[in-house]
Amino acid sequence: MMEDSLWFSRRAIQAAFGRRSSAVWLLLPLLLSGARTQFMGGPLDCRKTCVCASNIISCSKGNLTNVPTALPQHTAVLDLSFNSITRLRAEWTPVRLGRLHRLVLSNNGLTFLSSEAFVHVTGLRHLDLSSNGLRQLDEYIFEPLEHLEVLLLYKNNISQIDRSAFSGLFSLQKLYLSQNQISRFPVELVKERSRLETLRLLDVSGNRIKNLLLQELQALPAWIKNGLYFHNNPLPCSCDLYDMVARWQLKDLSSVTDFTLSHTCVLPGPQKRKTAILDLSRAHLNCSEVRSMDEVAYLEQFLVLDCDTRQKDMVKSWTLPGDVPLSPEHKHALMRRDGGLQIGPMKAEDSGVYTCYATSDSFNETLYTTVAVFNFTMSGGLENLKTAYTTLAGCVISIVMVLIYLYLTPCQCACCPGEGPDKSDAGDSLHSSTVSITHEDGGQQQTEGGAFPYKLETRDQLEQNGRLNPIIEKEEEWRGDNRGRKDSETGSVSSVCSDTPMMV
Repeated sequence: MMEDSLWFSRRAIQAAFGRRSSAVWLLLPLLLSGARTQFMGGPLDCRKTCVCASNIISCSKGNLTNVPTALPQHTAVLDLSFNSITRLRAEWTPVRLGRLHRLVLSNNGLTFLSSEAFVHVTGLRHLDLSSNGLRQLDEYIFEPLEHLEVLLLYKNNISQIDRSAFSGLFSLQKLYLSQNQISRFPVELVKERSRLETLRLLDVSGNRIKNLLLQELQALPAWIKNGLYFHNNPLPCSCDLYDMVARWQLKDLSSVTDFTLSHTCVLPGPQKRKTAILDLSRAHLNCSEVRSMDEVAYLEQFLVLDCDTRQKDMVKSWTLPGDVPLSPEHKHALMRRDGGLQIGPMKAEDSGVYTCYATSDSFNETLYTTVAVFNFTMSGGLENLKTAYTTLAGCVISIVMVLIYLYLTPCQCACCPGEGPDKSDAGDSLHSSTVSITHEDGGQQQTEGGAFPYKLETRDQLEQNGRLNPIIEKEEEWRGDNRGRKDSETGSVSSVCSDTPMMV
């Protein structure tokens, strides 16, 4: 009896387990379908969640968490904005959508992009990933999109961009990276032309960029600088930054003129106060004002004028001073392949205003360049400068020699101790007086008139400081009848110890 009950219990257990297994196998397809629906999304519903109009499908604000499946292969525009699609996986579309050229995934809270997310949509020309939660762009993530022209990534949380993230985008024209957390200006996107050759708009405004490679940005052609937007970044104020922004404004570049008030910088100091970059010339740093620069040339020099337009591949033509169109008859002016004008050898009559006219299907531009030609060659100017320096040096040397002669020449005066002949021999001294007074007799007897007899001696043409003394004195006689002594022909006699030339 005991064995029968045990056998019955086993059969009951086996039967129950069999029923459960059958239930599991029956529920398994439903579970897999639910999982697939969770990751892949439900089929396209053009009545409740989406609007289907020919080759346009709009599922905006449809409370979707995944991309709908079974999308028609003829779909050209797919709008999935304002949903809750947080992850874009590789299998979001298992079939190739070769005609899809516009994909909108903005305002979805998107945080993940698969490295193979765009393998089946290589014909995209417009991709909108703006207003999401992306934090980084991995390597070669957009490489399959070789036909992409516009890429919108603004208003995300992007702080890391791999240098190869935009590789393969050979047709990209506009890249929007504003309002992110980027701290480095991706100058390689515009500097290395082999990477993004067709890029003409790069917007990195409203990020955390604190340093710009000003010299490299200044060297870019105007049609690239016209589309470089970097306003509303915490750039430190400097005169170099002001110089670049002011020059871009003078050239009427859209990147500056469209957001003049938004081009600000941070002043040095603990307060970190912001000011307009273009105000640095009038206040704060007192930077030198930037004005339009004219070209300067010299005779016989060659000069190249650039026609740096704000758009690429424009048709250009030149007119010479006097509004004379450039023609093959002008042998000294030649238009280059890049649209510039080569002039030379320069002549004085080449001074004036040269005008470049640039035209395209949608845009026209006129550039004026004023050329001033100096009426001498560059080498001639240098020779004149050398002659001036030589003359100045000769004058300085002459002055030094005169000072040496006046103040460093040894004293030859008879009154100097130990110099020249003996002072007792007055007759042999070159510096003795031209008049010598001697007594006739040692007794000094007085004459009848009460005067002492003196004898006057004259010395003709004696040397004074190495020069001949032109004084020729007449013989003077003293008379007892109180007549005055006759003057010599000269008005003065130099001192016996004077080194100064006699005044005649």
